[in-house]
Amino acid sequence: MNFIPQDLILKHNHVRLEPLTLAHETGLRQAVCDGELWRLPYTTAPAPHEVADYIQEAINTRYPFAVIDETNEKVVGTSSFYEINPQVPRVEIGYTWYAQSAQRTHINTTCKFLLMNYAFETLACHVIGWRTDIINTRSQAAIERLGAKKDGILRGFQLRKDGTIRDTVMYSLLASEWLESKSHLLKKLQK
Repeated sequence: MNFIPQDLILKHNHVRLEPLTLAHETGLRQAVCDGELWRLPYTTAPAPHEVADYIQEAINTRYPFAVIDETNEKVVGTSSFYEINPQVPRVEIGYTWYAQSAQRTHINTTCKFLLMNYAFETLACHVIGWRTDIINTRSQAAIERLGAKKDGILRGFQLRKDGTIRDTVMYSLLASEWLESKSHLLKKLQK
């Protein structure tokens, strides 16, 4: 993961992404309680008492960010780069969840814009990927609004938290598609 600096901070539109650390535990616990997100079968959000372990696992297995609403300096969620392949170069964006009060606001669009812009324009990625549970239609619609294309469905791909087997919908956006997607996202963020 050396190809992403350890102190990376991204900002736009009163949203700040900073490397997730144990210092974010209290804020992330409050965020996960806003809407009881851990109860959703398709989210990676931890139960409140599991937040510290979640953060440590995230730090050990991906490049996670705390998502901060700069209007009040609250931690409203998290998102990550993962499946990082510098040889292609390729990253996936995921493990994303937000406090219920931050959902359906500019925060997700801004967060994705920041991550996509950095991946394509700084890391010179060839492709960005996303994965989501087949039953999470809200997530699929949000990914499609970014301009990503559905690559297909991985049947029986992994277990959900409740032990059922999940089909995973795969999406991607190529570097050659980024300028059109970027223009669309910037127009959405100006509204």
